[in-house]
Amino acid sequence: MKFEITNEISVYNGFLKILKANVSHESFKGKQSIDASRECMERGDSVAVLIYEIDTDSFIFTRQFRYPSARRNQPWMLELVAGSIDQNEMAEISASREVLEEIGYEVQDLQKIATYFPSPGGSSEQIHLFYTAVNSSQQVNAGGGNKEEKEDIEIVKIPRQQTKQMLLENEFNNSISLIGLQWFFLNENQ
Repeated sequence: MKFEITNEISVYNGFLKILKANVSHESFKGKQSIDASRECMERGDSVAVLIYEIDTDSFIFTRQFRYPSARRNQPWMLELVAGSIDQNEMAEISASREVLEEIGYEVQDLQKIATYFPSPGGSSEQIHLFYTAVNSSQQVNAGGGNKEEKEDIEIVKIPRQQTKQMLLENEFNNSISLIGLQWFFLNENQ
C-alpha cells in the first residue's frame, strides 16, 4: 500500500519535539485515499536492559521520579535501566553506557530481546531492549545516574522468584519491564 508524508514542520522543540504533517495513504476499503493532518512526538530512540545478577539470583532495577507517570499518581517508577541513544551512537554502546551510569556495572555481553514502538500512534520512538547477566563483582561504581542530567536513581535488587510473583500480580506498569520480564520467564527453562 502506498502512503505519502508532506508539509512536515516542527511545532515544538524542547526536550521532546513535536512534528506536524499532512499524510495521505491508501485505504483498506478500496482505491480511495485517506488524507489527514497528524502530529508525532519525536524524542529519538532509546535502549533498555534487563539485568539478571547470577550470584544473588536477583534482577537489578532502577527507581526514579517520572513526571508523566506522576500525573497519574505514580511518581517513582520501578523499571529497567534505560536511556536515550545519543546521536550516531549504536544501541549496544548506549545500553552499556546507561548500565554504567545508572547502576555502576560494566557489561560485555548484551543479548537483543526486541526492537519495538511503545506508542506508534503518537511517537516515533523505538526501544531497543536487551538482556544481560552479571555478577556483583562487575559493579565498578555506585551508579545513581548522570548528575548533569539531574538524574536521581535508586538501585533496586529483587530476587528472581519475587520478581516473577510481582509480574504475575501486575506490579510492573511500564512496557520495558513487562516485555523484558515476560521474555525472561518464557525462556528461562529453554
